[in-house]
Amino acid sequence: MSEAQQIVSIIDDDEDVRDSLIELIDSIGLQVKSYASAINFLDEADINQAGCILADVRMPGMSGIDLQHKLNELDASQPLIIMTGHGDITMAVQAMKDGAFEFLQKPFRDQELLDCITKALEQDSEHRNKLESQHAIQELVNSLTAREREVIDKVLEGKVNKIIARELDISDRTVEIHRSHAMEKLGVKSVAELVKIMLSAQT
Repeated sequence: MSEAQQIVSIIDDDEDVRDSLIELIDSIGLQVKSYASAINFLDEADINQAGCILADVRMPGMSGIDLQHKLNELDASQPLIIMTGHGDITMAVQAMKDGAFEFLQKPFRDQELLDCITKALEQDSEHRNKLESQHAIQELVNSLTAREREVIDKVLEGKVNKIIARELDISDRTVEIHRSHAMEKLGVKSVAELVKIMLSAQT
């Protein structure tokens, strides 16, 4: 599977903080973009871009918490790391409950931030690979003819060819042919593999 270019998006209204974070993240060879506000990020960035988001919890206009809610509404999958001051712990914990990847309490060590970003990017990559795999499986399932899908569904119900033939009013040989063609299309050789791939297509 191809790896998409991952971008670390920094969202903070403090220009000095943004510049410092850009320099740090750039130092380990990651691609980084910065935004002065959550609104700017939503207006300018591709929320489906591979990568992760690093956002301050307190920003004018839209806070890091508000951003989390908006990303949830938009079904965005990029991991969100919240940067928080001491007085914002309760807000940060709520963000975690709402799906944020992590929160970092200021001041944090450079290595702590870099480790957190690395883990967030790994999660993003794993999530995208899983989606890509599920899409590929769904394409295989979609390639089945209506009759092949009928036969496979009954195989998944635990029925043998003779029963399937009777229920579909076709010959045992026809069932065997459809079953063989379907399993060949799906790239499986056993009922166990068939069950696994069909369950994957449903998740």
